[in-house]
Amino acid sequence: MTTTLVDLDDALARYQPVMGLEVHIELNTATKMFCGCATGFGAEPNTQVCPVCLGLPGALPVVNATAVESAIRIGLALNCQIAAWCRFARKNYFYPDMPKNFQTSQYDEPIAHDGWTEVEVDGETYRIEIERAHMEEDTGKSLHVGGATGRIHGADHSLVDYNRAGIPLIEIVTKTIEVPGDKAAAVARTYVSHLRDLIGGLGVSDVRMDQGSLRCDVNLSLKPLGSNELGTRSETKNVNSFRSVERAATYEIRRHAALLDAGEKVVQETRHFHESDGSTSPGREKSDADDYRYFPEPDLAPIAASREWVEELRGTLPEPPATRRARLQADWGFSDLDMRDTVGAGALGLVAETIQAGAAPQAARKWWLGELARRANEQGVDLEALDITPEQVAGIQALIDAGRVNDKLARQVFDGVLAGEGSPEEVVASRGLEVVSDEGALGDAVDRAIEANPDVAQKIRDGKVAATGALIGAVMKEMRGQADAGRVRELILEKLT
Repeated sequence: MTTTLVDLDDALARYQPVMGLEVHIELNTATKMFCGCATGFGAEPNTQVCPVCLGLPGALPVVNATAVESAIRIGLALNCQIAAWCRFARKNYFYPDMPKNFQTSQYDEPIAHDGWTEVEVDGETYRIEIERAHMEEDTGKSLHVGGATGRIHGADHSLVDYNRAGIPLIEIVTKTIEVPGDKAAAVARTYVSHLRDLIGGLGVSDVRMDQGSLRCDVNLSLKPLGSNELGTRSETKNVNSFRSVERAATYEIRRHAALLDAGEKVVQETRHFHESDGSTSPGREKSDADDYRYFPEPDLAPIAASREWVEELRGTLPEPPATRRARLQADWGFSDLDMRDTVGAGALGLVAETIQAGAAPQAARKWWLGELARRANEQGVDLEALDITPEQVAGIQALIDAGRVNDKLARQVFDGVLAGEGSPEEVVASRGLEVVSDEGALGDAVDRAIEANPDVAQKIRDGKVAATGALIGAVMKEMRGQADAGRVRELILEKLT
């Protein structure tokens, strides 16, 4: 089997990528989909379980009404048709984290279907058709112990935590996505980011990819340019960051092209994504719908949402993302390019929360798209994965606004907060970063700079005010950056002009 990848541009010169994206959204209901167990993240393993979600004999499920309501609201937000009648089905397959050996899901009768949404990439708008948004339950979580990769292959033994089993999920499935090949991976990333903002705005999920409440399966195939015949697809499972969605799609384009160029066949299979190098590796051969032996769930009654209830829920939807972006752009005074870059960086929600916490719009944008974007890029993670909150970013900007730190010192405050040293205030105190405001100390430092640089001082006396920069630099160096450069400039001019 070929392992050498084809250059991306070479692959796109011959093949058209075809994608289908499946996004799983964990709902933030207080209890699970079919039982009363709690859904809190991070609890001790197997402490949020009961006979129903463990699939014990004789235990009967009951549908979570809030989950149904959330599913309808998600469907409406995606411009879907809401089914007047739908039901659950059993999806049969064995896996250790499936305590019942089947998953209660929806098959041919989803609660929401035939919708659409739009995303913007590099100034172009792409319409994404939604095939369905259906309800199901999450599985448990396996922990493979003893291997080098955390995968089952090579592990000594496996542990299973069933706390997650039964948590309400909405799976959003797109129809076939065909966009210009050089935009395909970026469209995939932007679509998932768009869903995060859209569903987060509904308040039905915390949509945290780092905790698994938003996960994406990337289905991808290639077909020769000009052909109408679809190729064999692979499905990269449970990709858990926007950056990784783009990298997984890019890798699979290059891998498929290499196989096809070599005259080999693409295997229809699931793939694991590896964050370390952006590669994928084989999982299991992908089953078709018939292999799951779907049949209607006999222990649950069908769901029939009245038109009145659906319209009532439609009235609870927040403003559409495009409308919200236009409003925020006007409120913040951003240019079209400012807003495009903010959205493209996946920073819109973070900037909005930072502004809500008290920072000025341009300041919030500067930190997230500058200093913090640089750090995220160095770590190979999305912005939201950084260990800093919008409230903390706003707190650092408040210190700048109060004159207590300058931009240079603020970067050291970011260092401390990201290192887990506490709040911005605590980092300033523990590291001694506050700007020196003692006029006597500043005056003495200015005097020493003038004495050490008589030629520069004379230029300033002769009216060459631009020369103050050299003296300001000398004072800032002596005071380790903890001086107000504006006040230092004023003192220099007072003494020399």
